[in-house]
Amino acid sequence: MKSITKKVGLLAVGALLLSGCAAGGSTDTAEAPDGGTPARGGTLTLGQLGDVASWDSAQAHVGHALVPYQLVYDTLILREPDGELSPMLATEWEYNDDRTVLTLDLRTDVTFSDGEAFDAEAVKANLEHFKAGNGRQAVQLAQFESATVVDEDTVEIALAQPDPAMEYYLSQAAGLMASPAAIEAGTLETDPVGTGPYLYDKANSVRDSQSVFTAKEDYWNPDLQKFDSVELRILEDLSARANAIVSGQVDWTTLDARTADQAEAAGLAIIPDYQVDWTGVTFFDRDGAINPALADVRVRQAINYAIDRETLLEQLQLGRGTATSQVFGPESGAFVDDLEDLYSFDPEKARELLSEAGYEDGLEITLPVIDGFATQITAIAQQLSEVGITVNQVSAVPANYVADAVQQKFEAFNFNLFQGEAWVAINQIIAPNATFNPFQTTSPELEELISTVQQGGDDSDAAAQDVNRYVTENAWFMPLYRIDQISVYNPEKITVEAQIQSAMPALYNFAPAE
Repeated sequence: MKSITKKVGLLAVGALLLSGCAAGGSTDTAEAPDGGTPARGGTLTLGQLGDVASWDSAQAHVGHALVPYQLVYDTLILREPDGELSPMLATEWEYNDDRTVLTLDLRTDVTFSDGEAFDAEAVKANLEHFKAGNGRQAVQLAQFESATVVDEDTVEIALAQPDPAMEYYLSQAAGLMASPAAIEAGTLETDPVGTGPYLYDKANSVRDSQSVFTAKEDYWNPDLQKFDSVELRILEDLSARANAIVSGQVDWTTLDARTADQAEAAGLAIIPDYQVDWTGVTFFDRDGAINPALADVRVRQAINYAIDRETLLEQLQLGRGTATSQVFGPESGAFVDDLEDLYSFDPEKARELLSEAGYEDGLEITLPVIDGFATQITAIAQQLSEVGITVNQVSAVPANYVADAVQQKFEAFNFNLFQGEAWVAINQIIAPNATFNPFQTTSPELEELISTVQQGGDDSDAAAQDVNRYVTENAWFMPLYRIDQISVYNPEKITVEAQIQSAMPALYNFAPAE
C-alpha cells in the first residue's frame, strides 16, 4: 500500500476544498444566486442501522457508525470517495525519513462550536484522549507514541514503529477533533463539541429513535455543508428500513439483496458496483489446537475446493456480489488477479486432498451459528457433506460472537470482514496480533513480508500481494464472495456517491438533487 502525502499551501487548500476538485470529491451543490456561498438543501434524512452509544470522539467507530460523528466533528485529513487523501483540518503533512514522525501543518481559521480555537494543542489533546479512551477503534493509534506541539499550527506525531495506515486513520475515527475544553470537562458522551458542519440538537433528539442536527453558522468550509439540517432515523430492523425508504420517510438507507428489488421497483436508486466486505469462513485453528484436522493445509484447501461459490452467490445473494478466493479487494493494493478463482469448484480435487491428508473416510468441523449467518452456514454444510465433511452447527450468543472468536473459543467462524486497505486488513485478520488471528498463526516468511509492508517503501505493494498469495495458497480462509453493499436512495431528493471501502457513503458524499 502506498503512503499518500498531500503538499498543498493554505490558500490552495481553501480553493481545493471549496471547488470540489480534490480527487473525485463529491462537493457539487447549488450555486447561490449571487455566485457566493452555495445554497443549502433542506433536510437530509438517513436511515441508520443503530444509534450512537457515546458522542465522545474517542469512542467513534467506522463504516455506518462514522457518519454521525462526521456531522459534528471534522477530521485532520479528508478521505475522498475514491480513497485519495486531501487536506481538511490539516493543510499539509510529511513524514521524516524513517517514517516514525509525521508532521502536520494545521488550519488557523477554525474554532470549535464552544468558541475554543483549533490549534496544535487541540490536536495533541485529542490524540492523547483517543489513545487513553481505548474505544472500538483504539487499534488506529496502536503505534502512536506522543504528540509534540512545535508551534500554534504545527504538531509532530511520533510513532513507535512505522504505520502505513496512519494518514488513513487520521481521516477516520482517530482524526476526529473535539474541543479540548469539552474533553477536560468530560461532557462529550452526551454533548459533542467539534468543528464540524452541524450542531447536535439534543432537545429534539430521542435515544434509539432519531438524532437531529442543524447547520453551523459560519462553518469554515460551506461546500461540505450541503443541507440545512440532517436527521438520523434509527432503524435496526431490515423491514423497517425497506418500508421507510419506499414510503419516503428517509432519503437513504442500506438494504440487502432480497429487499433491493422492492426498492428498485419503487423507483429508488442503488449505488452500483459498491463492494466493501467479503463473507466466508475464517480458519482460526490453523495449528490444530482444537481440531487437529485443520492443522493440515490440504484439509483447508479441500474445504475451499468443495464449495461452489457461484451457486451460493446466486442462491443467497441473488447474484449481488463477486465470487472470490481471496480476502483482499481490487482497490486494496494487495489484490492478485490469478488468485480470484484459485479454488474453483472441484469436489474431486477436494476428495483427493482429504485422502492424501488421511481423511478419506471424512472428518468433522464445528462452526458457531448466529441468526445473521444461519442460512449461509447451512448451505456451506450441505456442500461440504458432498465430499465427506460434516459441519457441526453450534448455536452461539450473538452479543458474544466476536468476543468469543478472539478468545480462542472457536476453531473457525463465518463472518463478514473488511476488504480494504492492505495494512488495515493485515492488522485485522493476518498479523500475529491481529484481532481475527486469535491463535497467532505466523511464520518467518510471512512476518518478513508483513514487515516490508509496514515500512511503506517502494516494495510495500508487492509485499502486500505476496502476503495475500501466502494466506490464500495456505488456505487461511474460505472466502465465498465480495458482497454488494446495497446503498439505496431517493434520486428525486438527493445524489449520493459511494465511499470506497466503507459500508456507508461519507457525509460529504450526499448532496441535494438538482
